[in-house]
Amino acid sequence: MDKPISLLMDKHITTVDFNDTIFKVEELMNSRKLSFVVVIDSNGNCFGVISYPDIVRFHAQSRNSKNERAWELCTHKVIEVSSDTSARETAKLMIKKKIHHVIITENDLIIGVVSSNEFVIEFLKQNP
Repeated sequence: MDKPISLLMDKHITTVDFNDTIFKVEELMNSRKLSFVVVIDSNGNCFGVISYPDIVRFHAQSRNSKNERAWELCTHKVIEVSSDTSARETAKLMIKKKIHHVIITENDLIIGVVSSNEFVIEFLKQNP
């Protein structure tokens, strides 16, 4: 697990605008069967992450998905690491911060995302 995190990351990132409604975000997540989306600001920078559990909690609070925006729901303090950070260090960071998604950046650009799911997949590849 000392390989760079870039070898585990998912390069297919689905983004939503920070002003998109939760309704629009949820439709996108449902249609593409996504467990999370990355919320970007008007400059294309990572603003946050919305995960499926965030959507579930949102509905449990009986909030209006057509009136509230992605920036209001997303996790704002997103953890970012560079593409050459080791998978081991990334995993330690995820455990320490109790998070399931880390944004991978290179030259201040989002190039991928790694979720706890990628670590499970890697474990199963190494332990068939």
